[in-house]
Amino acid sequence: MKKMKFRQLGLAALMLTLSGAAYGASIDHIQNYTPEYNANPALNGAINPGTSAYYNPAGLMQVENGRYFQVGVSGALGNQTMESGGKDYEADSLDFVPNIMFVDKNDDRAWYFTFGGLAGGAEFDYEDGVPTMDKVVGGINEIIGSQVPGWVPGGLVPNYALDGKEYAKGSNKYVQATLGRAWFVTEKLSVSAAGRIIYGSRELEAYLKGDLNDPAGVGGSQGLPDEIYAGMDSERTAWGYGFSFGANYKATERLNLGARYGTKVRMNFRTDSKSSGGIDFNGDGNSDFGFEQIYGQYFNKTRRDLPAILALGAQYQITDRWIGYLSGNYYFNESADLDDEYRPEAKDHYEDGWEVSLGSEYWLKPNIAWLAGINYAKTGAGEETYHDSEYALDSIMLGTGIKYLQNPDTIWVVSVTHYIYDSETVKDETGLFDDVEYSKDYTAVGVSLTKRF
Repeated sequence: MKKMKFRQLGLAALMLTLSGAAYGASIDHIQNYTPEYNANPALNGAINPGTSAYYNPAGLMQVENGRYFQVGVSGALGNQTMESGGKDYEADSLDFVPNIMFVDKNDDRAWYFTFGGLAGGAEFDYEDGVPTMDKVVGGINEIIGSQVPGWVPGGLVPNYALDGKEYAKGSNKYVQATLGRAWFVTEKLSVSAAGRIIYGSRELEAYLKGDLNDPAGVGGSQGLPDEIYAGMDSERTAWGYGFSFGANYKATERLNLGARYGTKVRMNFRTDSKSSGGIDFNGDGNSDFGFEQIYGQYFNKTRRDLPAILALGAQYQITDRWIGYLSGNYYFNESADLDDEYRPEAKDHYEDGWEVSLGSEYWLKPNIAWLAGINYAKTGAGEETYHDSEYALDSIMLGTGIKYLQNPDTIWVVSVTHYIYDSETVKDETGLFDDVEYSKDYTAVGVSLTKRF
């Protein structure tokens, strides 16, 4: 039996990139840096001491002078499901995105610092494995059956869900720290510039094992083992840096316009990985089946950039109590290196992504406001880019919350949001494997405190 057969099998199967995908929009980017975004996702043009440092930093020149500190956290309860061949592969997650902000503003300039999540999100635990594992097992059955005389069809026990012999757990998280400055150009126009450093971590732990169903004993006569096992434990990490530039224009007393551009962040991931097990089918002392052969990107240096983003927005004072918001984000996916030599075919199927948001802030009382918003996101990821648990589905986000002014210098925000995702079925054009239906579901809650000193 040729080793190359098993390598080809690994390439024919969908690549396993088990990681928590962003529960917001885009492919890796998240925008829910702050709990207030969960209630009102249209903050790109907002003049707001609690959010402008993140979404409209040039607009900080329009807030009152002072030093502002904010701490917040958003918690997301999520579910990702893949269905293939009548079997559901499910994983739940409970993940938290903290944020910290500091702003020092006077008449001439504003300094700002933010820290928190930038991309990725959750950790997922697939106790029954993922579709790729079953596809690989099925392919091994076919290879053995074609090359071992008298082999009984279904030589490997296929139903691992019953005996718990597949397992996969992964996470995908990026943390950022940003330091920037804003200043006036004219009385109505202000600009901002910032530098940002990013740390990315993509982890995967997985194993597959099973017994051979060989009542005729022909496998043993061919030197095949009674049990197969392959496992891996991988951590990929990368540092990157980028820049952000913004502008804010106070058009009238009621209308404010904001813009922000974030550069592409180049991320070269280094790998610290270990593999265990594997099978030597042809007796040459080398493993013919193992995660190194099938999922090579976890054992080699890879690159996955965070794409550039253009964010535009407007804030309009509709009445003395009611403020309306409109925002849009554009993600330059096509100019980023989102995949590497291990999945070169996927790069051609990433298009630029975009999202649009509407938001509302209505003051029920002088110290209590009701927040609400809606967001639609088109990720730009074609179905050809989908693989186990990393699939960027288009979504609608619905959010609401309450803003409470405890006193003129203390602001609390409590929010809740729900993401409604499209489900997609990816057909296997080769006819070797079953189709896979991808779906997900997320609900997030958040709380933040903003204090002026």
